[in-house]
Amino acid sequence: MVGGATGLGNSLFGSDSRNPVAMTKIAPARITAFLRRPDPAARAILVYGPDAGLVRERAEALAATVCPDRADPFRVAELAPRTLADDPGRLADEAAALAFGGGRRVVWVRGAGDGVADACQAFLDHPTGEALIVVEAGDLKAGSRLRAAFEGAAAGAALACYLDDGANLDDLIQQVLVEHRVTPEALALLRQSLGADRALSRRELEKLALYLGDQTEVTVETVQAVVGDAAAVTLDGIAFAAAEGDSAGLDLGLARAWREGLAPVAVVRGTLRHFQRLHRAAAAMERGMSAEAAVAALRPAPFYRARGRITAQAARWPRHRLDGALQFLLEAEMDCKTTGYPDRAITGRVLLRLAAAARAAAGRR
Repeated sequence: MVGGATGLGNSLFGSDSRNPVAMTKIAPARITAFLRRPDPAARAILVYGPDAGLVRERAEALAATVCPDRADPFRVAELAPRTLADDPGRLADEAAALAFGGGRRVVWVRGAGDGVADACQAFLDHPTGEALIVVEAGDLKAGSRLRAAFEGAAAGAALACYLDDGANLDDLIQQVLVEHRVTPEALALLRQSLGADRALSRRELEKLALYLGDQTEVTVETVQAVVGDAAAVTLDGIAFAAAEGDSAGLDLGLARAWREGLAPVAVVRGTLRHFQRLHRAAAAMERGMSAEAAVAALRPAPFYRARGRITAQAARWPRHRLDGALQFLLEAEMDCKTTGYPDRAITGRVLLRLAAAARAAAGRR
């Protein structure tokens, strides 16, 4: 049973205390505690999701609980997915190997996919040795064999890494800028400029902290001066182009997103968040508010330079049309995860469909 003598398994994995088999998909509320002290019964941990920076950050945190020096050649062994696909037994062999000089070992697999599912399943069925297995993967679909292997094993754990937004992004901003006061306007701008990739977001915030030096306050001006053209700017450009019917701008935005390595599901979610805000504005307009007042009332408040464009979009998209747009985006997100069809094609199709609807609403064919 996961957790065993430690008593951590049920609380961390969210299992019912009446059920002797703990769930091995870690609940989001328990991730921080798990990263500090992984359950010893979890011999292999899958870290996956669309946020590659967050996947790497959490995998490194898990490895550090066993071996703080990830460059130690005697205690850290890295295996390529191709190696395990060709020789599935290699994982168990490495897990059973002893470190020269003593100490527990980490076996680290990066860039994994379903090609290593057999090797991981064999190890999880019959764990050997004392090493901690850490497996990094991308945005695995719900039907992934690799996910199924870890989520169904008492000796395994699966940790999903989704894009930072809301409280998670605020926590990261507070963590890095702990010695500075962030004005509400600067916080709103940071929320809009970050979140598509944890590693990129952290680098931008650390650069901002270095720039501030002894300054105690983070303002819009300092954010604008330092925070680069982050991935979220690309996501905003795509969402705005779709809402405004700008097919040329949409094509450019998507091309840029693919060059930057953004996951298609991240693009869909970024556009979904924008259309959800338009939907809230449309609901306020139905209650009698003007488009300007409805947009100004959104929380977090839109960045002042974008407020005019969002107001024009809110006037163009009535609530019943936004209902349909949100449904299209939700279906596209599900298709990206489950159908096996090319997710870039799914993303491009739904966004072009929204742009066409925006042009039709404006009377442009």
